[in-house]
Amino acid sequence: MRYEQKNGWEIIKDQDKKQVFEFCELYKEYLDNGKTERLCVDYSVELAKKAGFVEFDENKTVKPGDKVYINNRGKSIILAVIGKKNITEGINLVAAHIDSPRLDLKQNPLYEDTDLALFKTHYYGGIKKYQWTTIPLAIYGVVVKADGSKVEISIGNNENDPVFCVTDLLPHLAQKQMGQKLGEAIPGENLNILIGSMPDDTDKEKVKYAVLKLLNNKYGIKEEDFLSAEIEVVPSGKARDIGFDRSMIGAYGHDDRVCSYGALKGILDIENPEKTAVCLLADKEEIGSMGNTGMQAEYFEYAISALINAQEGNFNELMLRRCFANSKCLSADVGAAMDPTYKEVSEPRNAPKVNYGVMICKYTGARGKSGSSDASAEFMGEIRKICNDNNIVWQIGELGKVDEGGGGTVAQFVANRNIDTIDCGVPVLSMHAPFEIVAKLDVYMAYKA
Repeated sequence: MRYEQKNGWEIIKDQDKKQVFEFCELYKEYLDNGKTERLCVDYSVELAKKAGFVEFDENKTVKPGDKVYINNRGKSIILAVIGKKNITEGINLVAAHIDSPRLDLKQNPLYEDTDLALFKTHYYGGIKKYQWTTIPLAIYGVVVKADGSKVEISIGNNENDPVFCVTDLLPHLAQKQMGQKLGEAIPGENLNILIGSMPDDTDKEKVKYAVLKLLNNKYGIKEEDFLSAEIEVVPSGKARDIGFDRSMIGAYGHDDRVCSYGALKGILDIENPEKTAVCLLADKEEIGSMGNTGMQAEYFEYAISALINAQEGNFNELMLRRCFANSKCLSADVGAAMDPTYKEVSEPRNAPKVNYGVMICKYTGARGKSGSSDASAEFMGEIRKICNDNNIVWQIGELGKVDEGGGGTVAQFVANRNIDTIDCGVPVLSMHAPFEIVAKLDVYMAYKA
C-alpha cells in the first residue's frame, strides 16, 4: 500500500469493512469488563487461557510455540509467545498501559455533612476536574480487612445497581464560580462522591452509620478497613456506538485500553513467530510509570530474564542485555486526534485525524521533545515498510503544536533499556475525559499493525 493521507474508509475493501465492525464489538466487551487496571488483568487472563496461554512456571522449560503469561500483582501483565529464534536474539514487544484517569478514594474517605454521606477522593492522572461533576459514577476496588482477607467491590455498572455522583453548583448561585479560571472553578477537594442520605437509628452521624451498616451487611467491612483499600471511582455505563453510521465508539478508558486490547488480541492471534512476541500491559502510566507495576519497575527485566533462563537452562546479565539490544518495541499509546472545533492547537500537516488509520509517532514529549525517546530514522523506515507491505492504513502523528503542551508515554522507559522503540496508537477525541471517542477503523488498523 502506498502511503496516502486519505480517509481509510475510501481505501479499504468491503471485506475489511465487515472485519472492522466485528472486531470493535469484541473491543467494546473488553472496555465494559475492564473499567480498572485490575479488571483489565483479570479479563486478559480469561481471554489468554481460552487462547491456550498458561501461567509461566520458572521451573519448566519453554520451547518455540509455547504461550505463557506473567501476572504482576494483579495490576499489570506480560504475555509471550516463544519464537523459533533464541530469546537472546531479541523480542518483538508491544507495550501499552491499562490504567486511566479516575478518582481514587482517600484512605479515610467516609464522612457526613448536612445529613448527607460522602466519600473524599484524590484524582489520579491528568483530568479536567469540572468534567467529573454531575455524571453517573461506579465504584470498584479491593478492601483488605483486619484479618487479612480481601473483598472485591463492584457497584454502579449493572443496570440494577445504584450509581454515585459529584454534585455541582446551580447556575443561579454560581456567579463567583463561573468567573474563575476553568482549572480553578472545581478544586480537587470538592470532588466528593455523594453516596447516601437515609439516617439510621443511632446517636450521631446517622447517615454515615447507615451507609457503614449497608457496607458491612454486603461486604463484611468496617470503617477502619478503608485504611487498607484500593477503591476507584470511574464513569458508569457501557461503551456505545457514536454517530448515525456507528463508525465511532464512545467510552471511558480508551486511553489506553484501545491500544491495550489491540496488543492483547494481536498476541492471542499469533502462532509460531520467528522472534519471541511479547505483550506488556502496564500500570501507572498516567502518573509517570512509577511503582512496582509501572514501566519503570524491574519486573520487566525479571520476566524476560526468567524466560531466557527457562529456554537456556542458565542465565547471565549479558544474555538480557543482548536480548534488549536486538529487540524492537511499539509503545502502543493513543494520540490527540485533530478536533474540528479546536483546530487551533494542532498543526494540520502532522496532526493525526480520525479514520486515517493507526498513528505512527516518531517522538512525543512536550515542547522541546522533553520526555521523548525520539525513534531513529532507520526504525521509522522499518515500521513504515511493514505497514505499507501489509495493507495497513496508517498516518503520522504529533501531539499538538510545538508550544501548546504535549505529553509522554512508556516509550522513553523502554528505549532507555537499549530497545528500538517507536510510538504507535489510535487517535482519540476528548482524551482524558470521562467519555472519549475513537474511530472503529483506527481501532482495527492498530490491531493489524
